[in-house]
Amino acid sequence: MDFQKLLLDVGKALSRDDIKALAFLCTDLLGRNPNSVESASDLFSRLEDQDRLSSEKPHLLKELLFTIQRHRLVRELRLSDLATTSLISPYRKLLYNLSEEITDDLLREVKFLLNKALPRRKLEDNVTTLEVFMEMEHLDVISDTNLDTLENIFQSVCPMLNGEIRRYKAQQVPNTNLIAQEMSRPRSLSFPSQTSTSLPRTGSIEMQAFPPLAICPMNSSKTSVDLFHGGDECEALAQNLSSLHTEARRCASLEEVKHFALEYSSSQENTNSSGKQTSQTTNTHTEGLGTYPMTSAKRGICLIINNYNFSESRVELKKREGTMIDEKCLQEVFEWLGFEVQTHRDCGKRQILSLVSELSRRDHSQMDCFVCCVLSHGLEGAVYGVDGQEVKLRQLTDPFDGLNCPSLAEKPKLFFIQACQGSVEQRAVYIEADSRAPSRICSDAVRARDSIPSKADVLLGMATVPLFVSYRDKTNGAWFIQSLCQNLVQMVPRECDLVSIMTKVNADVSKKNAGSYKQMPQPSFSLRKKVVFPVPKSSPPNLRPELQVCSHNK
Repeated sequence: MDFQKLLLDVGKALSRDDIKALAFLCTDLLGRNPNSVESASDLFSRLEDQDRLSSEKPHLLKELLFTIQRHRLVRELRLSDLATTSLISPYRKLLYNLSEEITDDLLREVKFLLNKALPRRKLEDNVTTLEVFMEMEHLDVISDTNLDTLENIFQSVCPMLNGEIRRYKAQQVPNTNLIAQEMSRPRSLSFPSQTSTSLPRTGSIEMQAFPPLAICPMNSSKTSVDLFHGGDECEALAQNLSSLHTEARRCASLEEVKHFALEYSSSQENTNSSGKQTSQTTNTHTEGLGTYPMTSAKRGICLIINNYNFSESRVELKKREGTMIDEKCLQEVFEWLGFEVQTHRDCGKRQILSLVSELSRRDHSQMDCFVCCVLSHGLEGAVYGVDGQEVKLRQLTDPFDGLNCPSLAEKPKLFFIQACQGSVEQRAVYIEADSRAPSRICSDAVRARDSIPSKADVLLGMATVPLFVSYRDKTNGAWFIQSLCQNLVQMVPRECDLVSIMTKVNADVSKKNAGSYKQMPQPSFSLRKKVVFPVPKSSPPNLRPELQVCSHNK
């Protein structure tokens, strides 16, 4: 396809907001105010004039479209095979990603806090988040090396956003000093490596940077590197990283390693500050495994996000037939367990993040734990809003950690995700002759992407293992959710702990099949004690007979 025709097609497919976002991302490349860009054609022409974009150099186009999450457009225009580049500065991507997380309500609060720092004309209702950031840059309130003002604002209105800034700052630290500063004791991580590429920044210094995680999914099974506290070891690590380029094409990011290191350090600080961890050695032979307290009048909040209708999605996603059955079962079971259930249907990315942010700021001190159930389409490490925008799993979990939600510190945070982690279907070990029954069995699959780390006192129950699909019966609901509900009803009265219940869910779901295809859920957790729900005094909900776990093949 002629390259100019390709650019024309891209321009036609972009909304006005998309064009503004692309212009903002290209601010450092163009060296001018993005507000002067009038159209996609205008932007592309300027990039061509500066030799940033051409038929021989189309990589920036792919990176721009990936950054604004127009993945389907990349596939349709056959740009997926192009090499991944890092031409856009991490700082510019940071500001864009932050703008995507800021809801209209949060933006009003941000503008209010900036009332003394920016002209009132720049704080009117029609001024977008990106325009606010541009004005802050213009007045030197923020820069690629000074984000203190933003951090102070976010600490007041939405602390979880500071996690993005912390990860950005970690990426800017010189490699030989990073681990020594952030690690307090040895830690072993596994990740594939990639050679770095030269990356322009907004200042005069040129850095070595790794590709962003958004376009480089992490596969933890490839390469193992031990990170140690100390300068010599870090220097050796840097040399090891540079020598691991043989697997570079598998995509990894040093940013992810830094993110793990930061989270580990933060987790250690939270644990130490609780006053319950000492430097004394624990005798594992004599000390039994404790149980989280479940003595409050209110068990906790159970948030259910149920996405059914994806007709307005920017990504081609089908309606999730059968999900209303899952919602009803979850609501009945968790109300029976003593939770205050809050159900929200057909939520876009911003609404999901707003719900999570609002709940994380709520006082949970008189509650025992927190539960979040998300029913949606998904991919590895993320779920989809009904608008087709990805919500990373850590954006769901991080707001409830001990740092962002102190009233839930040392209390179990339980997340159950009914969504695919990829598009691969698991084959049964023995192929049976049952038909596929496509009219009833659906999957919540799309392409796979990055995964998430865990923090203390969290259980994450995924419907399937990474890279694979999960199945949903249009008539009876999702295999994973129905098995979870049934086993909670059956095993809580026997005072079984939650990990044992999740193991039983694994066993039950693994016996089901869609023709020759199987499903295996994946519970992962950082729990330090057993989660044992008190036996409710009321009778358990009467789940329909056809929902008996593994009673027949679907």
